[in-house]
Amino acid sequence: MSNRLNTTGLEEVFDRCIAFWHADPRSCTVPGVLCNPVALELAYRNFLLWHEEDKARRTDVDDSAIATVKRAIDKLNQQRNDLIEKLDETIFSELAAYAPATDTGAINSETPGSIIDRISIMSLKVYHMKEDSERDDIDEEHCQRSLQRLAILKYQRHDLCTALEQLMTEYRNGRKRMKLYKQFKMYNDPALNPEVYQAKKRI
Repeated sequence: MSNRLNTTGLEEVFDRCIAFWHADPRSCTVPGVLCNPVALELAYRNFLLWHEEDKARRTDVDDSAIATVKRAIDKLNQQRNDLIEKLDETIFSELAAYAPATDTGAINSETPGSIIDRISIMSLKVYHMKEDSERDDIDEEHCQRSLQRLAILKYQRHDLCTALEQLMTEYRNGRKRMKLYKQFKMYNDPALNPEVYQAKKRI
């Protein structure tokens, strides 16, 4: 597994990983896949998060079960955000090592880590829309609608990958300057969430 980020071929990498995880979801490690481990961990967290979100929509279980799922979603979302920031830090360090120094004022509002996060989510949509189109309990109209949506999702994912490559090229050539951004999620921090810290005062 390569530690250096290779932004080419992410579509194929994520497709392969997602198919593997559906067969064996116990670990993010996928045999034979060359991918930065942080990017792979981020995609795996999104895989886990996707299926917890599915569970949260069930109406045939007790509210206590949904509450457990919602807490799992909060935890996975925090891990996901942390991994996006960690991935950006990795990319930033790599660029500092070999990209030319630049004083350009040109920056990008979305970081490479955020784009990779979106690509991994889009890959999950591709997998599940394809799965939906192959169900044996749907009619032809449903099948064709899912296939049309699948084509759109693949097109949109390809555009995201192209945008990522273009951005990385601009960074490598010094035409844009990468900056790190922090999200500072407040709801998961008991010291910053008023519903949590005020409740402690009342105890």
